[in-house]
Amino acid sequence: MIRRISILDRSRTREGYDAPRALRDTVDLARFAEELGYHRFWVSEHHSVPGVAGSAPTVLAAAVAAATGRIRVGTGGVMLPNHQPLVVAEQFGVLESLFPGRIDMGLGRSVGFTNGIRRALGRDTGDADRFEEQLTELLGWLDGTQRAHPEVHARPAEGLRIPAYVLATGEGAEIAARAGLPMVVGDLRSRARLIAAVEAYRARFRPSTPGARPYVVVSGTVAVAATEEEARRILVPEAWALARSRTRGSFPPLRPAEGIDVAAMGTKERELYEGALAGHVHGTEEQVAAELAVIAEATGADELLVTTSTWDRTALLDSYRRLARIAGLSGQPGPPGP
Repeated sequence: MIRRISILDRSRTREGYDAPRALRDTVDLARFAEELGYHRFWVSEHHSVPGVAGSAPTVLAAAVAAATGRIRVGTGGVMLPNHQPLVVAEQFGVLESLFPGRIDMGLGRSVGFTNGIRRALGRDTGDADRFEEQLTELLGWLDGTQRAHPEVHARPAEGLRIPAYVLATGEGAEIAARAGLPMVVGDLRSRARLIAAVEAYRARFRPSTPGARPYVVVSGTVAVAATEEEARRILVPEAWALARSRTRGSFPPLRPAEGIDVAAMGTKERELYEGALAGHVHGTEEQVAAELAVIAEATGADELLVTTSTWDRTALLDSYRRLARIAGLSGQPGPPGP
């Protein structure tokens, strides 16, 4: 079994519940995760997505950290091309100052997914190609080696130890390796691609001050229930939303599983829906334990970051409770870092 289990919550909106409720649900889930003994709890950054309320991850991370006392808190991630590295350093400096020893800085390279969003953010698709440059600048603001503007300092961040993680989309794995930083890679459904990314990262890893050795976080959906069919039902709302977004052009709030009519879907939407359901880790506790053991053996991952979303919050909480039992989580805080 992978020794550390963590949660990334995207603050998914649900039919019948508004976006503010989704954010409060995220904070409540963080408290629950801490009680169960999960290692860290991360939040994400999405802009102008109807089905996602989490648009300001450092603000939401502050609320999560304030509502908890032991669990590590961070972002999965702040999309660095959308921001000035100095501002990101300052924001995480504030978080680390308020909640010392508990803050993680997960960083991604995505930009807004439509032209309108990118224009509103003042960015374009080419900004993603500057991620490695921006990452170097950001780390320089933190350790005081940023020399482009020697008269400027990132206060209160400069000199603080804030662990950084790279979300390995696109070229992210090689960037993480060159920077000597931990890598977060998904998804669990594409095993061959996942293993290839992990192997490339380890082969190219350059030890650095932040990281003396490679550290791999694998991420994906995990659903656990009393029966395999109940676990599959947890996956249905997200699969429906994904299929709908790719056929209708908008990622919608989650719908209850019983309200999803597969027979009414067009051929393309049904194919996307079935594809979105396939390959996730789901089933009974025994089935999931066996599958996670296979993943651990194949990847040698240091940590599992679970990203499950569904409409039924009772089923979601039960799934996380069962996963904690599989992993033998104790309800006590895990070891620090990396």
